[in-house]
Amino acid sequence: MLKTKKEIVYVILAGIFITNAVVAELIGGKLIYVGDTLMSVGILPWPVVFIVTDLINEYFGKKGVQRLSFITAGLIAYAFFLLYIGMSIPAATGKNFITDTQFNAVFGQSMWIIVGSITAFLVSQLIDVTFFNFFKNKTGNKMIWLRSTGSTVISQFFDSFIVLGIAFWMTGKMNTEQYISSGLTGYTVKLLIAIALTPLIYLGHYIIGKYIHNNEKPLDNE
Repeated sequence: MLKTKKEIVYVILAGIFITNAVVAELIGGKLIYVGDTLMSVGILPWPVVFIVTDLINEYFGKKGVQRLSFITAGLIAYAFFLLYIGMSIPAATGKNFITDTQFNAVFGQSMWIIVGSITAFLVSQLIDVTFFNFFKNKTGNKMIWLRSTGSTVISQFFDSFIVLGIAFWMTGKMNTEQYISSGLTGYTVKLLIAIALTPLIYLGHYIIGKYIHNNEKPLDNE
């Protein structure tokens, strides 16, 4: 049972974090065009993940983020395992029933997409928390936007190229030109979304601070 307001805040933030991360992985196999460039639709929830990452880092420290990141990576792998089991069971036949072909077309991502997604997630999270703490050590409790947006700008660059590199470029689904242009396009879109959502960091700080309702400063990063 949750005993403190901080525990409740952590559980809520963790729920938002895990939900967006898992959904991003599940829809990541769908490619869309932005202009003439291919981009994974899975990038859309990631700015929310990084915003929540920064809020967790602010109030629960580096270990709070790292612990949740490894738990989430395990849950993503578990979700893909369940999908694999689901795809291996024959579908019931009927006029309006979903067929195996339809189900597998949506959820049947290749093993390389799964490996690329989990790898990109863990690497980008570790980079984000590292640079967040670097900026915070330089600025103290001031300039929240710098440590939040700055760490996201750097970490999402690696996230964009790692997942595409492993899932699409290494497997020959994209040539080098497509890989670079898609990576840059995806990174730009995520960056614009992250910048647009920066006010939510301040809103999150205000809501959490008011809810906890004390003068306690955010936990020092461990």
